Amino acid sequence: MKGLILRHLKNHGMTLLMCLATLTVLLPLGLVFAYIVKMGFSSVNADFFTKIPPPPGEAGGGMANGMVGSALLIFCASALGIPVGVFGAVYLSEYGGSRISTVIRFAADVLSGVPSIITGLVAYTLLVVPMKGFSALAGAFALSLIMIPIVLRTTEEQLKLVPNSLREASLALGVPLWRTTLKVTLRSALMGVTTGVLLAIARIAGETAPLLFTALGNQFWSHKLTEPIAAMPLQIFNFAISPYDDWHRLAWAGALVLVVMMFTLSLAARSFGARKKHS
Repeated sequence: MKGLILRHLKNHGMTLLMCLATLTVLLPLGLVFAYIVKMGFSSVNADFFTKIPPPPGEAGGGMANGMVGSALLIFCASALGIPVGVFGAVYLSEYGGSRISTVIRFAADVLSGVPSIITGLVAYTLLVVPMKGFSALAGAFALSLIMIPIVLRTTEEQLKLVPNSLREASLALGVPLWRTTLKVTLRSALMGVTTGVLLAIARIAGETAPLLFTALGNQFWSHKLTEPIAAMPLQIFNFAISPYDDWHRLAWAGALVLVVMMFTLSLAARSFGARKKHS
């Protein structure tokens, strides 16, 4: 009887400890989100989504150019990074097995751990210096370098979960290996691949350091890939360190919109992951 009581006490004690650890993780997140909502909600209005930043000292304005610029950067980075990551994962999962596959996995793991500011410095050296100017193309290239290892590793793990019986059935029907890979294996892992892609987009959506070296930022409308372009993280950074209260309010509003966007992408990724588990 005494041993039973002791086991119950240990069980309840460990459960309480895990609950406290969970609260310790959630409390800072909740406080940060609540403070951002408090500071930024009052400045989120129609002008914020339709107008460009005002001149220093003037009230009003918004971050419409930053939102369009961020969307353009994310689109270009995805166009560069997603195909490389997905097809690289297909090679590692379906055709890999040699020493070079181990090297590629190791390089992807190292690249995913490299600080983003170093990635921006590399893009600055490879594109900004030869082109003799900052550009949206250089910013998209820097963000794609961050995306590639995330997409590659998540896609590879999802492809490994596809049963070999599906591949064998397709090959037994005379379907070539490359078509089996694209039409059967990759399609079966589509939900998991989509989850990885959404997580990679959420990862780069809030990056600032690489864009300081590459896209630079722009206070006006700019749609050309060969020119500096506005981006929400850059505008939040520049407005937050400015001496103007109106720009500070825009920075808080931009932070709120950016956090909500990343939160939505994370929820979407979890939704795709949950669908895959129940399918």
